[in-house]
Amino acid sequence: MRVQGKEWLELEEDAQKTYVMGLLDRLEVVSRDRRLKVARAVLYLAQGTFGECDSEVDVLHWSRYNCFLLYQMGTFSAFLELLHMEIDNSQACSSALRKPAISIADSTELRVLLSVMYLMVENIRLERETDSCGWRTARETFRSELSFSVHNEEPFALLLFSMVTKFCSGLAPHFPIKKVLLLLWKVVMFTLGGFEHLQALKVQKRAELGLPPLAEDSIQVVKSMRAASPPSYTLDLGESQLAPPPSKLRGRRGSRRQLLTKQDSLDIYNERDLFKTEEPATEEEEESAGDGERTLDGELDLLEQDPLVPPPPSQALLSAEQVAFPKGLPWAPKVRQKDIEHFLEMSRNKFIGFTLGQDTDTLVGLPRPIHESVKTLKQHKYISIADVQIKNEEELEKCPMSLGEEVVPETPCEILYQGMLYSLPQYMIALLKILLAAAPTSKAKTDSINILADVLPEEMPITVLQSMKLGIDVNRHKEIIVKSISALLLLLLKHFKLNHIYQFEYVSQHLVFANCIPLILKFFNQNILSYITAKNSISVLDYPCCTIQDLPELTTESLEAGDNNQFCWRNLFSCINLLRLLNKLTKWKHSRTMMLVVFKSAPILKRALKVKQAMLQLYVLKLLKIQTKYLGRQWRKSNMKTMSAIYQKVRHRMNDDWAYGNDIDARPWDFQAEECTLRANIEAFNSRRYDRPQDSEFSPVDNCLQSVLGQRLDLPEDFHYSYELWLEREVFSQPICWEELLQNH
Repeated sequence: MRVQGKEWLELEEDAQKTYVMGLLDRLEVVSRDRRLKVARAVLYLAQGTFGECDSEVDVLHWSRYNCFLLYQMGTFSAFLELLHMEIDNSQACSSALRKPAISIADSTELRVLLSVMYLMVENIRLERETDSCGWRTARETFRSELSFSVHNEEPFALLLFSMVTKFCSGLAPHFPIKKVLLLLWKVVMFTLGGFEHLQALKVQKRAELGLPPLAEDSIQVVKSMRAASPPSYTLDLGESQLAPPPSKLRGRRGSRRQLLTKQDSLDIYNERDLFKTEEPATEEEEESAGDGERTLDGELDLLEQDPLVPPPPSQALLSAEQVAFPKGLPWAPKVRQKDIEHFLEMSRNKFIGFTLGQDTDTLVGLPRPIHESVKTLKQHKYISIADVQIKNEEELEKCPMSLGEEVVPETPCEILYQGMLYSLPQYMIALLKILLAAAPTSKAKTDSINILADVLPEEMPITVLQSMKLGIDVNRHKEIIVKSISALLLLLLKHFKLNHIYQFEYVSQHLVFANCIPLILKFFNQNILSYITAKNSISVLDYPCCTIQDLPELTTESLEAGDNNQFCWRNLFSCINLLRLLNKLTKWKHSRTMMLVVFKSAPILKRALKVKQAMLQLYVLKLLKIQTKYLGRQWRKSNMKTMSAIYQKVRHRMNDDWAYGNDIDARPWDFQAEECTLRANIEAFNSRRYDRPQDSEFSPVDNCLQSVLGQRLDLPEDFHYSYELWLEREVFSQPICWEELLQNH
């Protein structure tokens, strides 16, 4: 790019600003082709003017510099107007609807606009110590513009959500949905904050509510965890045929001694071959895995019967290494107020024959060991922010007049929730529809949405090389969609939970109603090792590498070889996000935990433990822990290695009878009532805080006769035509019984 005879990198800042202003002026022209040409010039600047750079570092540096410059000159606002025009372009929508097959050419303008906006958001979002004061100020200004309604317009994230629902409804099938979802994820991360910012907000909010500080930083604890050797599991059908059946093993003399010896050898921290089968899968496990597939098929019609023989394992991710015993458990145990009350209720019933309700201080008549137990429980008592919010909500519902109107701070999270509130079910259904279409185990259906509109070329490939390249592009495209949706949903749930627990519960319920739980289980009902070690990328075509180096000639051999990475971080990130999402939906919800049991999730989750990554294993073990009490004694006896891993890695809840199944919560009699009560509480919260009807029962009443009679009422236009007739019929012709009137009063 040459300006005034000089290259872009040689220009002074004032000259660069002048040139950008000229580009923005030319965006105002009527001609669509000329606007697209100027937009591509802006995209070249946002990508780092790579034609004048010598290294990848230079490209990234100038991309960042140019994005700040473009924002300061008002480029984002100009592109936002163009995006509104493209969204409302009915001609493009009708043209796409008429076409039998939509290709990448149908979304050229939208892809250029979204690419520029994505680069600006991503470059400005990332903070560096070397940033100048002007850049820091610009970042905060940009965050405010994206977070709050500017010029009576909705927040930018809501515009992108509306694009997602419009795409899923079939009204705009040409939208480049991958770019829309990526931009939406980054905008939410920029405006609300990432996971580290969330942790800081949580610490700040606990201090404001007068709660004790957190015992540990969960992010740091998970970072310091080591991966465990996965439990043994039959991978090949031949191995299960060669092994003696479990019924014969149980019938042999001395089998009890063999079982005890085998359980002693199931230590989670010894060095083993990951794929050495120590024991065949039990009949119950094999049968439950098959039943789980059939159950999920009936729920979503999604399942495929894939063989579970893994590819050669990645040595970097899956090598079995010698691990030392940890010095104690990684998490501090927690106790809820409800647990202390339940423990005292049982103790009082046992020793003194009556209870004292929620009183946890009176210990008269209880033996000394019970006193020590209560003391220990109270030492580890944990009061969450959600507990305080629920208690405050109950008080506001009971005493709305005396407590007055609640003061709700206008935070970016609160504003986003208010904007999403009335269309939130449609947003969640749309995201899950796209996630379903992008899942690697989904079958192609005629009625499913087409998420490949912005990756398929106009002319289909005719050579083997072109077909291979397109296949890699399609798989990469789906992986990025899964990554962006999983991260977006997790961010929304975590931020809404911190802002108010009932906002989190509202989103969670709609995800559950839209079959999110079986969908995630369906996603994991594949060879997860193969998915995480997939190589659906061509490194020489990745940005910014492709802009600097001369592209080598692609061959079928180079495409088959892939890159040097032993595993795909993108897919590992997606798997962890989906597991965390499943944990969020099912935690402390017994009805949803029963859904995990009904869909036979235990074998599916147990196979995921074969990935030697500590964070992924932690969330799999959490999901297994909450349902062990429902799986029966035989399952627990057959999976002692998994039980040991749960004990070593998952936080302990005192009085939680997860390993034995004797807990009162394991009795499935009021699951529907639990969900209905939660829904009623959510509706009461949304109604109280966001619905403000004028004629409510607390509105003032005018008791003055003169004032009431003097009010002017809006009557229909034809009322004066029939007024005399109405008087005759309703007043004059009706006899007045004065005696009856006096008797009634």
